[in-house]
Amino acid sequence: MQTYDIAIIGSGSAGTMAALRAVLNNDTCLLFSGTPQDKKRSRALWVKKVENMPAHFNYRRGIEDPNSEVLKWISESDFRQKLTHLKNIGVTKLEKKSDVFEIQDSKGAIHHARYVILCTGVMDVQPLIQQKIEPIFPYANAQAIDYCLRCDGHHIKGKVTAVIGHENSAAWVAIMLHERYGSPIHLCLHGEEAKIEAETQELLDLYGISVKAEAITNIFGDEKAGLLEAFEFSNGERLEVQMGFVSLGMIVYSDLAKTLGAELDERGFVKANATGLTSIEGFYVAGDVMAGVKKQIYTAWDTAVNAADAINQKLRAERRAKKLSAFRNLNAPKV
Repeated sequence: MQTYDIAIIGSGSAGTMAALRAVLNNDTCLLFSGTPQDKKRSRALWVKKVENMPAHFNYRRGIEDPNSEVLKWISESDFRQKLTHLKNIGVTKLEKKSDVFEIQDSKGAIHHARYVILCTGVMDVQPLIQQKIEPIFPYANAQAIDYCLRCDGHHIKGKVTAVIGHENSAAWVAIMLHERYGSPIHLCLHGEEAKIEAETQELLDLYGISVKAEAITNIFGDEKAGLLEAFEFSNGERLEVQMGFVSLGMIVYSDLAKTLGAELDERGFVKANATGLTSIEGFYVAGDVMAGVKKQIYTAWDTAVNAADAINQKLRAERRAKKLSAFRNLNAPKV
């Protein structure tokens, strides 16, 4: 059985960049892209266009298309033999055995790698509208309802906007959106108890940000065009809005790290040093699943490069030491 230099779990922005950097470093790389179900649970599903990064303005699908381009380029390049890409295959079990990691994929096959980079990412928690998440899909897919303040906050400029969330962090999203863009903002608690600090509430009052306590029961708009028009609440009130922002937290896909015994923070993100090395030797993390980094594509790329380069440095040191040892033995004085 082949033992790869690096196994990369996940092929979003971080995983694709890790694979690119690994093969350009001339290391053998095994890439698990994830099952179709994994991809449906990915944050990348909701990001159709990225406008806060150079060179991404014209992509209809902001994350997936550039990744596909990268993998296609590798498959046609001089480095194609370095990458084994397991399409539509995920990982169900990860164990460290001596100096290698044993990886069981979603089809039951076993693989070995010296190092692992986990790039499984996160997913935004969706609001339930009458116990279903489907009503939000047409508007989320059209980015009339957004999730990331840094990526998509600029979409609300000049539009009446509703922020869905009841935690203090959701109130701060509403505040920051108003401070940056001056748009009328409403905070929708969606039937949950408000957990807003007094100072934060004072800022909501200062900016005239209304707080709607009732649950959202209906979303109105042109679903085909992805144009949002209004929310209806359980008390029958209708709120005319043109944009929505969901701020209900994240689901962190760190189960493999947890079962391996890697240290997580209180939210479930994987703790790591500047190179992505976790508390488990040889086990690295990159992208959104990593603790203490921005949840951005360019950050995912940066952390992926850090991890791949750190691993390459270790691999080269081992190879160099073996070559030096052989060289010295060959040139040792004859006794």
